[in-house]
Amino acid sequence: MPTNLPAPDESELATVLGPALPVWREMLAAAETVHAPLARIWRSAKTAFGRMCLLQHKGRTLLYLTPDEGKVWVAVVLGERSYQQAMAGTLPGAIKELLAQARPYVEGRGIRFPVDREGEGPVVAELMRVKG
Repeated sequence: MPTNLPAPDESELATVLGPALPVWREMLAAAETVHAPLARIWRSAKTAFGRMCLLQHKGRTLLYLTPDEGKVWVAVVLGERSYQQAMAGTLPGAIKELLAQARPYVEGRGIRFPVDREGEGPVVAELMRVKG
């Protein structure tokens, strides 16, 4: 079982994210509007920052956020039912295209995309909503 890591402090996040720190805050706030409370579990990642944040609700991982230089990487895995809801919903075309191109596995279809500007919170909220 992967080992949880300590959460980074605000200064560590500010150092890696730079101008994308408000984006990080927006992603967390958007996720909380759909499922609260959310546990933030930090795990090791093969990135420059070395950690990623799993957002869990009632022990189920709903979203993965990875801080990076000037951006936040968002990752989600949708099962078939959630995938169908996402494709029929209000997600932007670029996200639907990523989902359509994602290879279906037993666990679902996984996508990962960078967010480097504010205003993408509704996309994260919609992904969380369809993930359920």
